[in-house]
Amino acid sequence: MIDDSQVLAFIAATEASYPPEANTAGAAENRAYYDAMCARFRAPRPDGMIVTDRRIGGVPCRLYGSETPVCILYLHGGGFVVGGLDSHDDVCAEIADAVGLQVVSVDYRLAPEHLWPAQIQDVEAVWRALDRAAVVVGDSAGGMLAAALCLSQKGKRQPLGQVLIYPGLGGEGDAPSYRENAEAPLLRASDVLAYRDILFGCAPVTDPVARPLMASDLSGLAPAFIVTADVDPLRDDGKAYAERLSAARVPASWRNEPQLPHGYLRARTTSDRARRSFHAIIAEISRFAVSADTRKADRKCEFVLEV
Repeated sequence: MIDDSQVLAFIAATEASYPPEANTAGAAENRAYYDAMCARFRAPRPDGMIVTDRRIGGVPCRLYGSETPVCILYLHGGGFVVGGLDSHDDVCAEIADAVGLQVVSVDYRLAPEHLWPAQIQDVEAVWRALDRAAVVVGDSAGGMLAAALCLSQKGKRQPLGQVLIYPGLGGEGDAPSYRENAEAPLLRASDVLAYRDILFGCAPVTDPVARPLMASDLSGLAPAFIVTADVDPLRDDGKAYAERLSAARVPASWRNEPQLPHGYLRARTTSDRARRSFHAIIAEISRFAVSADTRKADRKCEFVLEV
């Protein structure tokens, strides 16, 4: 499925620190593997970047750049079990530098110590405490939380846009990508199910916010840009969500990245494919931020398929 030498090198480097069995290890062991992998790939922050840690709405957050009228709310990935302020520090710093807006990264509580809905409660607390407009961005588990935030705020103040990066959106697991990429590098279909069980404690999931793809009504949500990795069991969740948003007259576009696996943001400095995708993500964040005042209420929704 993958013959791009840069991508293959990224996968090998990732698995050297974070082997496939780490996904199903206990939380402490998984976090140790994950932290080591993140440290291996972490790039230095852009020169002059101002970074401060503080609580917003009672939740630990990290702020990149000086305060701006519009900010970016970033929700990190990690299957709701691993990750935090340090794991995505360089990604957040680079986004803040490239877009010229302050990034607020949220250190939401993790499972299994804190089961759902602790994670969305933390994100909602930060959202309510923000006194300005924001674009919400998340990767993987954070992409699900970004979509969940928009759903939980339905009928209330919405983000300017939602940027979902290879998100898990609560699909049934019967889409083609779950079969085609069942043994994909860096995230297998069985890993997706294992993380889901940890988050919900193996209990039935009845909260529609917890499974955005299964929500009955998506109308009135923030416009969306969804980017997926082609070699990822979660790929078709992103496509299906873009289609459902479009059907609900929410502007939505979907971009699929050939030959890239889940977690490819960390390859942005070594892979041309990942770098182009990161630049596209930055462009969409900027578009949502700067178009807020000119967006018309009757703007027609768009579903754009990019491959």
